[in-house]
Amino acid sequence: MRAAARHVNYLAQDAAANGGFICDALGGRVTEQIRLDNGVISGQWTHFAQKSYDLVYTNDWTRSSGRLHHIAFATDTREDILRAADIALDKGVFIETGPHKHAIQQTFFLYVYEPGGNRIERCNPTARLIFAPDWEPVTWTEAERAKGQAWSLKTIESFHTHGTPPVAG
Repeated sequence: MRAAARHVNYLAQDAAANGGFICDALGGRVTEQIRLDNGVISGQWTHFAQKSYDLVYTNDWTRSSGRLHHIAFATDTREDILRAADIALDKGVFIETGPHKHAIQQTFFLYVYEPGGNRIERCNPTARLIFAPDWEPVTWTEAERAKGQAWSLKTIESFHTHGTPPVAG
């Protein structure tokens, strides 16, 4: 079960400001984003080449800054994700959510926590590539995101609050 680095997701106080930095200062482009009813961009998926996303910023519901949401490693097949879930179960590794499919980017996924508390995603990204120089970002509405992930799985609460380093409580 090989895995290659796929993407990094950071939690942010202002996903749009961070995404703007990636685009303006580093030459990235937005492929998908979430726009809330009040106009706030609460998440942005950015890329630097043809892969559909490399860096993601999503708003941290704790209003903290400088936290890691997760690091993702891509597998060759969706079956590898199912195998990873079985291995995690056998080894007593905490499975936060999955295996399942994201609505955004259509990635098949499994989220686990490593011993230091960092969230790790195993994913099969369906190999979506973007070659169009005039690509317009896909914008998801608050109502669409309220439906949860693909196949109607609700997004778990910890997905918007768990990050590292932990927030002092």
